[in-house]
Amino acid sequence: MEPAGPEPSLYTVKALLILDSLGQRLLAKYYDSTFPTAQERAAFERSIFSESQRGGGGIASLGGLTIVYSSSVDLFFYVVGGCQENELMLSAVLACLLDALGHLLRKEVEKRWLLDNMEGTFLVVDEIVDRGVILESDPQQVIRRLSLRAPEPAAYGFVLFDYLAGGSERRDAGGHE
Repeated sequence: MEPAGPEPSLYTVKALLILDSLGQRLLAKYYDSTFPTAQERAAFERSIFSESQRGGGGIASLGGLTIVYSSSVDLFFYVVGGCQENELMLSAVLACLLDALGHLLRKEVEKRWLLDNMEGTFLVVDEIVDRGVILESDPQQVIRRLSLRAPEPAAYGFVLFDYLAGGSERRDAGGHE
């Protein structure tokens, strides 16, 4: 007996995009070969940007894809899934991205901040989606994981100070007695 629809898959996100107010790409992560060339990706980005400019809500269907989107100050955020994907799951990914970035900034996300903190933005995206698989949709968990990755500069400072002050030599000498 044949299944009624497409097989369920963990690979639910096809792309995650951040465009500026002119539709220029600031961040794009494509997770499958739906758009294999740079030209196809640029054309897709132009089409979803123009679609999102028309208004009518934060969900669109374009070329057999489900797209959820939102804007913040001078940025547009998009999460793209297949036509069979659940809009609520894609919306949860989008909300997590916006909330995590907003928490890191402690206010609304804007282009200048995003460009100044691109490395952190990529880390947030990578904590939420990996190769098209949704890993996390809770922004507090994303922030917690990112804070665990950050080294504590004070610890290195104290080790360096201790070393320069000769503290480690005294401990070594004391330990060998």
